Amino acid sequence: MRKFFYIFIGFCALTLLSCNKNKNTTTPSSVAKLSAFSFAAVDSMPGLAKAVFTVEERLDTGLVWNRDSMLYGTDLHHVVPRFTFAATPGASSLIMPDTVCQLTGYDTLDFTKQPIYLFIRSADKSNTKIYEIRPTVHQADPDLYIWTQLTDNMYNDDDYASNDLEQRVVELGTNFVLISSNGFSLRADQSADGATWTKLGTPSGLPGSVKVRQIISDGTTLYYGQGNTIYTSTDAVNWTANSVSEYITTMLLFWSKHVWVLVDQGGQYELAWYDNSALNMTGIVPTGPFPVSDFAALTFKSASGRERAMILGGFADNGESLNTRWNLEYTQYLNDSTATYRIEEFAISRPQFTSMTGISVVWYNKEMLLFGGVDEKMSYLGGDIFVSVNEGMSWAQADTTKNQLPTDYRIRQKQSAIVRDNYIYVFGGQNTLRSFSDVYRGKLNSIDW
Repeated sequence: MRKFFYIFIGFCALTLLSCNKNKNTTTPSSVAKLSAFSFAAVDSMPGLAKAVFTVEERLDTGLVWNRDSMLYGTDLHHVVPRFTFAATPGASSLIMPDTVCQLTGYDTLDFTKQPIYLFIRSADKSNTKIYEIRPTVHQADPDLYIWTQLTDNMYNDDDYASNDLEQRVVELGTNFVLISSNGFSLRADQSADGATWTKLGTPSGLPGSVKVRQIISDGTTLYYGQGNTIYTSTDAVNWTANSVSEYITTMLLFWSKHVWVLVDQGGQYELAWYDNSALNMTGIVPTGPFPVSDFAALTFKSASGRERAMILGGFADNGESLNTRWNLEYTQYLNDSTATYRIEEFAISRPQFTSMTGISVVWYNKEMLLFGGVDEKMSYLGGDIFVSVNEGMSWAQADTTKNQLPTDYRIRQKQSAIVRDNYIYVFGGQNTLRSFSDVYRGKLNSIDW
């Protein structure tokens, strides 16, 4: 094949040499060189004309290529190539697998058939040059999420099982840490990758009524609060009790370099943050039902650049299933000289959000993704993922052709969800039939592009 190609090139060169016998008073150029290459714009493919090609000179055959692949789905079957030459050539042609095309500047060609070579002959017929043209298009859909199951069992033995297993997975250092309660005993496991897990031991120092789903991590230390005590641990096994003067109802989240809790002030709830072995009251008293259990919490940076936190759904202290979306941020309003923590309930102005508990929410690709949960009738929301593109104000079901958990993923609630290194991890959970100890990992194709 290679021998045939060079014979064919020679034939083309001789043919082109014999085709141009016109006299010209201007001294013909001896340069046979390509300066630039592009594709003409096509309305249906806006990314086509934006592709930037590099012309790489080599001793033998030059190379024309695009460092950044064109958008997924760009159709190269009928395109118009544009060539810029260093000097007006005597002749130029494209050598394609099934034809040789003399260039006119208006040729509509199929660039999906490779290889394609550009042949240039200088105007004075003294030099020739060949370039391989190698356009590349992304072969992966940028909007597609790839989900895989990393393990179907985070526990290495079968003696720790329960249909009502309460679990919480947090990050501690470079590891994921799983803390579980089967109603009789506690257990701690860890994993570096979400796939392989090892048992750490039995946590000690926590109260017997611990609600493990309210354990919070700041990355290096774990926190749990109940009554007038904050419990801390740096290894998930050994816990130390620290007394506080206020009565803690609920652990909320880690945000703005602090652990946030809900404090009962004589029948009125107030938000506080824990630091230096003490609770600092913020003066924030939510007006309206506020969740005390089975809510989701996440932190993110808004489009305006402000650090924000959101607490979604959950149960109120009277057992009511909530559709609330409490937004917490540190800000300064217009004509207000006081910069402070503020809270707002989005469901008042944007009520299109069903009551739900046992959900998990993450911030990913500048969107909120919601997993699992049940509604106010304790009906499961299904295995679909819900998305908010406007920072929690409104929600819609994700496009199931682009973002859907694997078919073996069972509907559930009370799972844990964490984003690490541009991957989303979903851990465990439970439904009315069983508890789960599986781990799924998902990633958007274009997140690293």
